[in-house]
Amino acid sequence: MRAAVVTGFDKPLEIKEVPTPVPGAGQVLVRIEASGLCHTDIHAAQGDWPVKPAPPFVPGHEGVGIVEGVGAGVTGHAPGDRVAIPWLGHACGTCEYCVSGWETLCEAQQNTGYSIDGGHAEFAVADAQYVVRVPDGIDPAEAAPLTCAGVTTYKAVKVGGVTPGDRVAIFGIGGLGHLAQQYAQIFGGETIAVDVTEEKLSLAKQLGAAHVVNAATTDPVAAIEALGGADVAVVLAASPRVIEQAHASLRRGGRLVLVSLPKDNAMSLPIFQTVLKGIRIIGSIVGTRADLAEVFQLHAAGRTRVLFEPRPLDDINAAIADVLAGRVPARLVLLP
Repeated sequence: MRAAVVTGFDKPLEIKEVPTPVPGAGQVLVRIEASGLCHTDIHAAQGDWPVKPAPPFVPGHEGVGIVEGVGAGVTGHAPGDRVAIPWLGHACGTCEYCVSGWETLCEAQQNTGYSIDGGHAEFAVADAQYVVRVPDGIDPAEAAPLTCAGVTTYKAVKVGGVTPGDRVAIFGIGGLGHLAQQYAQIFGGETIAVDVTEEKLSLAKQLGAAHVVNAATTDPVAAIEALGGADVAVVLAASPRVIEQAHASLRRGGRLVLVSLPKDNAMSLPIFQTVLKGIRIIGSIVGTRADLAEVFQLHAAGRTRVLFEPRPLDDINAAIADVLAGRVPARLVLLP
């Protein structure tokens, strides 16, 4: 099979012929139809994070495709099923986090496209218990971004405690932000879209944003304070300055939800304002299998719209360059 392989952190990915994997006990073999390109794939390929994957490996944790074969003991999936292979590739299933609905915090977890070969290939094997069935009628190229960008922002809105009437500021309207905005609106929030490009702010308006703020020309803190302040701020831009602006934009009792991972891993936190305004700071990691199933149900019901651009798998390096240069309005989806 053909796969995009990371052979070294200082090298472009290589499209290589590699053996088609064989599903072991408890695994499924999936023929990939579409695989979303996430910024985490780029961090993995470049070895940006403290715990690094081990080359050679195949990145990609938004793989969607058809089950072609099953290993021994698999009963929940059968050949012909369409499934998604998410970031959480495997967890222990028995720790306090797994049994309490927080499997994404499992310390023994393995991650697709990082510690397990991922979906930027023609085929992938996955733990049958951790793939999620894609409902009939959802285009696999739309299901792919929902598998990470969707479930990550859905979980952020959930843990932010968004309720009807809350003002929700989304900092960074793009592959994740355009979905976060839609979920905040589904939860009844009045959304404020913050970005630095008019194109993305125009998209936010089309998707129903009540307010838009161009942070390149307007102080977003002042603009949001003029509206009464945000009850919830979801930060999707990987910039400490943006995180600090989001914090400052909150009204008393506000919640700051951190999703992005700035490379320098630091932010300045004003303690007095945090304490005196009763602000809560919440780290939100990707959602669970149950969260992803809910994301798919919402999309199948026509409640969300996924903006994506298809690219051939052969063009993965050019696609990465476009993401890094900010030339992508929403999400890129690689097609084997």
